Amino acid sequence: MSAYIAVELQKEVRAKFCDCCAYCRTAEFLIATTFEFEHIRPRSAGGETNFNNICLACPSCNRYKASRQTGLDIEQGQEAALFHPQQQLWEEHFAWNEDCTEIIGITEIGRATISVLKMNRPQLIRIRKMWVEMGEHPPNI
Repeated sequence: MSAYIAVELQKEVRAKFCDCCAYCRTAEFLIATTFEFEHIRPRSAGGETNFNNICLACPSCNRYKASRQTGLDIEQGQEAALFHPQQQLWEEHFAWNEDCTEIIGITEIGRATISVLKMNRPQLIRIRKMWVEMGEHPPNI
């Protein structure tokens, strides 16, 4: 069951994330799907519907994350917390590769999040390449 999210809260969240996915940084205008308001700490784990626990997510990131809060950091072979877009800075956990088509995890949190959310699927890398060529990616957040 989805939680009602007040229109004003939706506007605040959209503004904070510049209409981009808080995880993979895809700009909403680039895809033909409306982004979703995601509970960072899932409601099933006691997460509340408030500004500090809501982010904007593309449908892919939102589905892969589901109710997960941790994932495997492949480099360390250990569970790590997933990225919390309201409490952490994207740039401290992720970077773009040289041609801005792949997201690189620079911390255990970044690597676990990339793995769980499948943020570098071949299809995404291919479409990011096209967006880069169009001058539409990466977004300036």
